Amino acid sequence: MKALVIAEKPSVAMALASVLGARTRKDGYVEGNGYIVSWCVGHLVGLCDASEYDEKYKKWRYEDLPIVPECWKHKILEGTKKQFGILKKLMRDSEVNEVICATDAGREGELIFRLVYEQAGCRKPMKRLWISSMEEQAIKDGFASLKDGSYYDSLYQSALCRAKADWLVGINASRLFSVLYNQNLKVGRVQTPTLAMIVDRNQKIKEFTKEKYYMAHIKFDDMDAVTEHFQKKEDADRVAADCMERMCEVEKDDVKEKTVRPPKLYDLTTLQREANRIFGYTAQQTLDAVQEMYEQKLVTYPRTDSQYLTDEMGDSTETLIQMLLGKMSYAEGLEYQPDVSKVLNSKKVSDHHAIIPTMEVARADIGELKERSRKILYLISARVLTATADPYIYESHKCQITCNYHTFYLTAKKTKQEGFKAIENKLKQFFGVKSEKEEPELDIWDGKHYGPCDSFVSEHFTQPPKQYTEDTLLSAMERAGNEELTEDTEKKGLGTPATRAAIIEKLIQSGFVKREKKNLVPTDDGNVLITVLPDEIKSPKMTAEWEMALNHIAQNTETADEFLNGITELMQELVARYQGISEEKKNQFQGKAKGEVIGKCPRCGADVREGKVNFYCSDRNCAFTLWKNDKFLASQGKKMDKVAAKKFLSKGKIHYKDLVSRKTGRQYEATVEMVDPGEGNVQFNLSFPQR
Repeated sequence: MKALVIAEKPSVAMALASVLGARTRKDGYVEGNGYIVSWCVGHLVGLCDASEYDEKYKKWRYEDLPIVPECWKHKILEGTKKQFGILKKLMRDSEVNEVICATDAGREGELIFRLVYEQAGCRKPMKRLWISSMEEQAIKDGFASLKDGSYYDSLYQSALCRAKADWLVGINASRLFSVLYNQNLKVGRVQTPTLAMIVDRNQKIKEFTKEKYYMAHIKFDDMDAVTEHFQKKEDADRVAADCMERMCEVEKDDVKEKTVRPPKLYDLTTLQREANRIFGYTAQQTLDAVQEMYEQKLVTYPRTDSQYLTDEMGDSTETLIQMLLGKMSYAEGLEYQPDVSKVLNSKKVSDHHAIIPTMEVARADIGELKERSRKILYLISARVLTATADPYIYESHKCQITCNYHTFYLTAKKTKQEGFKAIENKLKQFFGVKSEKEEPELDIWDGKHYGPCDSFVSEHFTQPPKQYTEDTLLSAMERAGNEELTEDTEKKGLGTPATRAAIIEKLIQSGFVKREKKNLVPTDDGNVLITVLPDEIKSPKMTAEWEMALNHIAQNTETADEFLNGITELMQELVARYQGISEEKKNQFQGKAKGEVIGKCPRCGADVREGKVNFYCSDRNCAFTLWKNDKFLASQGKKMDKVAAKKFLSKGKIHYKDLVSRKTGRQYEATVEMVDPGEGNVQFNLSFPQR
């Protein structure tokens, strides 16, 4: 008898097979040593489109809303039928006596496997592999401690509930407001409130009225003290003139000793924020890089919301630190005594511990890594060192200085223990990153005289709020709903660490948000969409509460029915409330230039027009879209430009002669075929010529 192991990706399956001793390659799986190891390719099974419940739903009509399935249907996704067929056959193989779920150890990974298991009609015993590292020993330990699949039933219910909630909101709200405004408006359960935050911030910046003010300075060597703000320049000029070439005295020095604790280890969100702040990487770029390194066994599982390690990891972490000190070039000459206890707390580790390097790094040639991966690996390794280092201790000086009867103010500091800052500074020097402007390091004490001083006047403006960057938006998404919670309270938030990057990318692909350097700024379409939507749909607080409810379902403290009933009632209430709108409101979307017609829609026959980020069907009842930055084509080094779009629309496929294998780097020929897009984005298949 054999055990069937199902991973989420082929690369992970191969790593598992190597450890298990399964080395005989077959079509779609690997076999040997009592195991059959196969894989999904992301989602193989998904929820059916509305039109697959009833033909009438192919048209978007107000009278059909809300659409709420009595019995949810699933389908095998286009482009994955072959691999699903392989898995179904293996599950029904008489030699297979149990199935082991080895997809990514999280909510979405659980959903990917369970939908395949259910769709295949499998009833064989199910076990679950739950690991946080792809190292050989971690895999062996994981297989030695498999849990019964039923242990994760609540996690599956949470994942399935999330998919259904997204379907209910996306289908009903998108159709409702598209019909009302005679425009194709995409509404998402999480992406819409995220967009609302970006629009709200942008509006506050637009409404901000800057005001000019002035300050007088006295300066001697490194000391630069300033007055309070003056509204009139002549007032500041008079003070500066009075103090020119005068002596000053430190009249008051409020000294406090302050201690800054070391930063915590990285969870995915803090890593994405740091990589954006230091290197300008997008959240998706960081996730892709760290996911690739996870599969290369160099770092632990990335989609985590914990910043701690379990209590039993103390010894292994000390060993890891010693390896990093000898391996990482930025750590050369660094001397410190790590306190590993600072990062150990099993109570704050749920599904996965914080992201840390693995001991495989000791054998890796870091210089051979891609630049982005290498930099992120340096960040992760440095965080292990800083998190276990001493605190930074300094004296804070808030001084009041008198010069010719005028009062000036100065804030300074004096470092007493550099602690973890020494490691941070070494890393910044290594990357050539400028340190943020800090208070000057000065020797100051009461009664000391300085001078004679220079004096001058500086001109300033009050500053508006800053546009969101991915760093600050990720932080805002994580904090949504947290206003009245303490640090130790279970957090709410928009999305999860695993989904936030994709949410941001989807907003950009949909044409609602654009990047301006590091900033995320709403487009005209994004502004108008948020203007017309009701608070319930765009409220970060409500959506954060929904995310908390999904966590409660995973913890078996709330039922899926309670949650979905609430979503359904909201959709029913919205449909009843918005039975019609005025012509004035409809006109908010009018006047937008229509793009060039490039072909006919393969779904409904209407004109397909070119937009800023896509080629879209002009019929508002049809959701057909070809994205210009389609990820599949991008992975093959191709673009969905106007020429390619016209070929796909006329022929449904294009033959390429110079595609490059991502594994071997070899060039090959293949036909890229457009498959039935259903109600969502187009998918593509690769077919290879017969040899």
